[in-house]
Formats: sequence, structure tokens, C-alpha cells
Amino acid sequence: MADYPGFIAIETGEEDGLPLAIAWSLPDGRIKQTLIQPDDSWISDDTNVMGAYSIEELESLGVSPLDVIRELENDHFSATLYTSDNGDDEAALARLFDTYGLDPFVELAPAQVLYESISASDWHRLRSETFNDLGFEPMRPEHEIEVMLTLHKQLTEKD
Repeated sequence: MADYPGFIAIETGEEDGLPLAIAWSLPDGRIKQTLIQPDDSWISDDTNVMGAYSIEELESLGVSPLDVIRELENDHFSATLYTSDNGDDEAALARLFDTYGLDPFVELAPAQVLYESISASDWHRLRSETFNDLGFEPMRPEHEIEVMLTLHKQLTEKD
């Protein structure tokens, strides 16, 4: 079985990195995903930046930010995780850890650095094509991870 790098994607609300949902891959290619319960410090009375979710959905179906951190720690302590490099993942991850005064124990890097044979623009073009081919939505973290795993398999089989 293939040994995949760790990929991570975080769905955010409209306000500076408000984490709503998270997904990451495991070395065997499986994907973990969950909604995230908003911490009280993230929400004000006029907060309406939950994207496609209601606060009730996030609170009842999501897990606490601390539980997300613990699970991520179990799977990827001191690891480099690869993102689609949309810019929101780093802010959202920082917000998760900052809530508890913790320093992140993972580093994020753009996934395209894994593939020396193609340019960053080619990687992003292939990513878009893969989303279209699979019929996935780019804003859903689990779809983002599936696309990065698919691309990784395609790009490393050619080498």
C-alpha cells in the first residue's frame, strides 16, 4: 500500500480564518474529517460567517477545537502537512491553536512542492481539472484532500 504525505484542508468562514470544518489524510490514504464547534471567543452576537452551516449544526455535529488538536497531534505530531495553498488554512490552523495558547506542532507547505517535475501553475491547473473530473466542490475539505491524494498518486506514478 502506498505511503502518502499528509494533506490538510480547512474550510473557513468569511471572517479571518474562522475554522468550520477540517480534513486531513493519513499515510495509508484514508481521510479524517469533522465539523468544528465554534469556540465562544470566535463568535459575537452579530456573527453570521458560518458559510453553509448554522451555529446549531456546528455545535451539535462538530467536535471541540481541543479535540481536533488532539486528534491531529495523534496523527501528525511534528510533521509537515501539505495544503492546496489557498491561504486560509494557515490562518485557520493558527486560530485553532491560539484559542488554547498553543504553538502549532505541524508546519504547512504548499502541496505543489512535492512535485519537482511540474510548475506551481501546472499543479493548480491539474487540481482544477481533478475537481471537475471527480465532480467535487473545492470548498469542502474532504473533497480537497481526495483531490490532493488523487493528484499525488497520478504525479508519482509517472516518475
